[in-house]
Amino acid sequence: MTKRDLLALEDWSPTDVEAVLKLARRIKRGELSGGLERRTLGLVFLSPDPHIRLSLKTAMSLHGGQAVEAEAEPHIVDTARVLGRMTDAVAVRAYETTGSWAAAREDSLLATFARHCPKPVINVGSARRDPCQALGDSLTLQEQFGGVEGKRFVLTWAWHPRALPTAVPVSAALAAAGLGMEIVIARPEGYELDPEDTALIRKTAQEMGGEFVHISDDPDDALVGADAVYVASWGSVKLFGKTEQEQETRSGLRDWRLTPSRLRSTRGGKGIVMHAFPYLRDVEIDDKVVESANAVVVEQAENRLHAERAILLELMGTSSP
Repeated sequence: MTKRDLLALEDWSPTDVEAVLKLARRIKRGELSGGLERRTLGLVFLSPDPHIRLSLKTAMSLHGGQAVEAEAEPHIVDTARVLGRMTDAVAVRAYETTGSWAAAREDSLLATFARHCPKPVINVGSARRDPCQALGDSLTLQEQFGGVEGKRFVLTWAWHPRALPTAVPVSAALAAAGLGMEIVIARPEGYELDPEDTALIRKTAQEMGGEFVHISDDPDDALVGADAVYVASWGSVKLFGKTEQEQETRSGLRDWRLTPSRLRSTRGGKGIVMHAFPYLRDVEIDDKVVESANAVVVEQAENRLHAERAILLELMGTSSP
């Protein structure tokens, strides 16, 4: 039997994605329990994130399984092979911060791990993709709007003290495109997403009945009429690995943050505000925005947990959900 990995949202068909989202909704309603008894999830975090680690441990515990942390051996192939014998699935978080974007965009470490691990491998954060976050975001959008077709989703860049991977913003835009939403991307000049990722977002939106409206370098203009505003920071792929030059470029972009005045330009001033946890208050998003009725950032954090629970049941559950 061929194993099944989750390395990127687009690896799964729209039907598969909707099935996982349906399962996540049932889980959130409390309709399912158990299913992971005597199952073990290996955690390989080459790039740290305590929140994601906590959500995965919680997910396993809620269904009767356990998560164990593993140190990666000097040769990642050895780690993949051994964990594939000791666990039922492995969650891997790893992304490059040095070298060239041409190399980092391949997510070669993740791909190598998946190729040599005989058990399902789940990507929980790489340079280009974070499918668990994408599924949690899809769940949040469905909850907030019901039918999301025709709703406008604006992905807007925000200043952050360091260059972050493009995985979350690209995955979020792909999630919205996969739901048939209108997509707008706002970013400063020099912070364009990878061209292939932009093309995939456009293609996905068109195939699912949505539309790629436009790309803007004006944070005020982009938010006009938005139904959902997704705030995210990412590093310049053009300056990837050039830390000092990238820092100098972003130093003059502190005005790129979501403020109450910008929020008022969303559709009726009621556009929902999204951001993958954690977020920097008064840096990426003003405190008044985070505390407003528009913000659904806490719901997002919870929904990532339910999405992960559904993924784990789907990939290694002991019984059919």
